[in-house]
Amino acid sequence: MSPVADFLPTTPGEMRQRGWDTLDVILVSGDAYIDSPFSGIALIGRALEADGFRVGVIAQPDTESLDDIRRLGAPRLFWGLSAGSVDSMVANYTAGGKPRRQDDFTPGGVNNRRPDRACIVYANLVRRAFRPCAPLVLGGIEASLRRIAHYDFWSHRVRRSILLDAKADALVYGMGERTVCALARHLRDHTPWQGLRGLCLAAPEPPADAVVLPGYDAVVDAATAGDDAPGLATRRAFLQMTRDFLANQEWRTARTLAQRHDNRWLIHNPPAEPLRPDELDAVYRLPFQRDAHPRDAARGAITALDTIRFAITTHRGCYGECNFCAIAAHQGREVQSRSVEAVLDEARDFARHPRFRGVISDVGGPTANMYGFACPAMAARGPCPNRHCLTPDCCPRLQPDHAPLTRLLEQLRRLPGIRHVFVGSGIRHDLVMADTRHGPAYLEALAAHHVSGQLKLAPEHSEPRVLALMGKPGTASLLAFKRQFESVNRRLGKEQYLTYYLIAAHPGCTDDDMLRLRDFALRHLGVLPRQVQIFTPTPSTRSTAMYCTRLDPDTGEPVFVARGAREREHQKQIVMPRESNAGRK
Repeated sequence: MSPVADFLPTTPGEMRQRGWDTLDVILVSGDAYIDSPFSGIALIGRALEADGFRVGVIAQPDTESLDDIRRLGAPRLFWGLSAGSVDSMVANYTAGGKPRRQDDFTPGGVNNRRPDRACIVYANLVRRAFRPCAPLVLGGIEASLRRIAHYDFWSHRVRRSILLDAKADALVYGMGERTVCALARHLRDHTPWQGLRGLCLAAPEPPADAVVLPGYDAVVDAATAGDDAPGLATRRAFLQMTRDFLANQEWRTARTLAQRHDNRWLIHNPPAEPLRPDELDAVYRLPFQRDAHPRDAARGAITALDTIRFAITTHRGCYGECNFCAIAAHQGREVQSRSVEAVLDEARDFARHPRFRGVISDVGGPTANMYGFACPAMAARGPCPNRHCLTPDCCPRLQPDHAPLTRLLEQLRRLPGIRHVFVGSGIRHDLVMADTRHGPAYLEALAAHHVSGQLKLAPEHSEPRVLALMGKPGTASLLAFKRQFESVNRRLGKEQYLTYYLIAAHPGCTDDDMLRLRDFALRHLGVLPRQVQIFTPTPSTRSTAMYCTRLDPDTGEPVFVARGAREREHQKQIVMPRESNAGRK
């Protein structure tokens, strides 16, 4: 285990070891403190540290007492508050609304340390402990996806921006290193920070040039509104809000957004410019210990460490645009790839780590095989506003090229001390099939060296109408990929399988659609699926807008939505009966 002094300080004693009596920034997280580039708090903390700021961490504070939150004193500049790696409601409840017993980011694995609506709870906790208190800045996935008025599945209502509910001073959205460091500099220098990109704040009036979203009052009843004229108007206002919000998430083209909440305005500045490759390399070279802080490690094993300790992020961003996925709203559609040498250096660092046993558990990103190539049009002007990169088919401008990734994987395999390099992230099979020049060689390398028995694919469904509502491609590329994967494995003499991730109860999906999906899986995939998730409407996605309004965002036409817990569970059981799920987590 790494010495305590190698982590960001979590106690007054650790501050004294560094010769500090006060901190500039204190970061509060709903996760245990894992000093890894896969932890948002660690990424932000290390980036601030590299920028010259004194940073401390309070992980999973006790919310029934003020002792934990007061442990490090008050910060000089601001509090950074995050629910952790996932939205706290997703972390705490299943798609059926039942409490989750286990948490991979909590010592000991028992889900008893993260409060519901953690950002709001932590903001209230800080204000109780410190009066007056330094500015409260929200960040992380919970804050990012709840930054405007949003549908909340767990209360079945539209909630205000989390910035206003938490009474915070600012909200940093997306991958926040650039914005957070700039905010810290402005607060240190007492210069105006309100215009920073990648940031939301509240104001008495909107900027003159802002795109005005439908206000909270116009959308608050969208989840329960009926089919009469006022009800349809409310539901359509929610769709318009979602469309305008998602249309302004690309850093080159986005405009400032404003949304009225009672007598205040939420101001949503345009996204920050993504980190350039050299900046991304610099962030991942920061001195992460790839371990839990000893204080947290002493409380029990942290399951998440098993998969992230020796995994490598090769890129950020995803242009897949699945309608149920929040990555585009959080990381953007443009892919930023790290340099080959930086990735190799990270693997060399693994080889020197005392816990490393020669196995890199994952090399990838949001989608593993988007590394190392870019659409020329997107690189020049940003993503096209009126078409998708991969649906209904791969855009001819994209020209996928798996050669850089294939070479990178080969170079990783050849490094001293590396025994296995696995690709644990999901891949887009349609991208592989669209790359007629280098896709076959990539698939060959994948099957020969980088699959640990099973390769993850996420077709999600089989029915064209449901796939279209999901923003997913048809089944032709899936079946072609399956044939090629099986052919390669026969030639290699390997017994390896494809694992299929499927979704039940997505808007537009009926019981009949699930019956056809089951038939498709048995007839064409040769399996009875064991990875079927019930759709969870997470905030700020197109699919969630469909679930909330029961309308198609593109056409405004009605969409069937299975809303009841029994209805939703029944759709899952059509494909995956309870007996086949016996004993599973």
